Amino acid sequence: MTWIALYLRSRRAPAALVVSIGGAALMWTLWSLASNSRAVGVQMVILTVLLLVAALTVTLGGPDDALEATASLPWPPRRIAHLVIAFLLVVVPLLATLATGARFEPVGLVIRDAAGLLGLTALGAATVGTARAWFLPLGWTLAAALFPQPEPLLGRILTWQAQAPDSTAAGLTAALLAVGGLVVYAAKGPVTRL
Repeated sequence: MTWIALYLRSRRAPAALVVSIGGAALMWTLWSLASNSRAVGVQMVILTVLLLVAALTVTLGGPDDALEATASLPWPPRRIAHLVIAFLLVVVPLLATLATGARFEPVGLVIRDAAGLLGLTALGAATVGTARAWFLPLGWTLAAALFPQPEPLLGRILTWQAQAPDSTAAGLTAALLAVGGLVVYAAKGPVTRL
């Protein structure tokens, strides 16, 4: 086996991929059957992005903490590639629905929320561990989706996930979380379990 196959197996990537694609297909099917509207509701778009990110969270750490400290090749480029691929696994299936009867749109919302939530999850993996990395994104996103605050500026920042795609405050918040998560996770990796 090549190192890529071993890496993917150790990160439980095949199962996460099935759950992620299956989750997107399930949400698409539910909207197709239950709604006459072609555009998927904004709250369902937000929650679907959250579902896909949560499904991929398990891949941010492996079963052996000691393995994270060893390698003949440096870990940061692998971690960056891992997060970029996870981002694509969230965004591509949802954007593929634009050609179908039930569309996950607006595109800006899908991209912004996927980047921000993955960054937040990566920060969680680097600080509290992979097993608990999805707690903050889940709680924060559920609150934001249920109680979006378009005013004042602090409300737009705190509920960035549910803001309009053209919201500068939401975009900057998501960008900060995405870049912060990418940098911290790439440099540190998942936190070591005690």
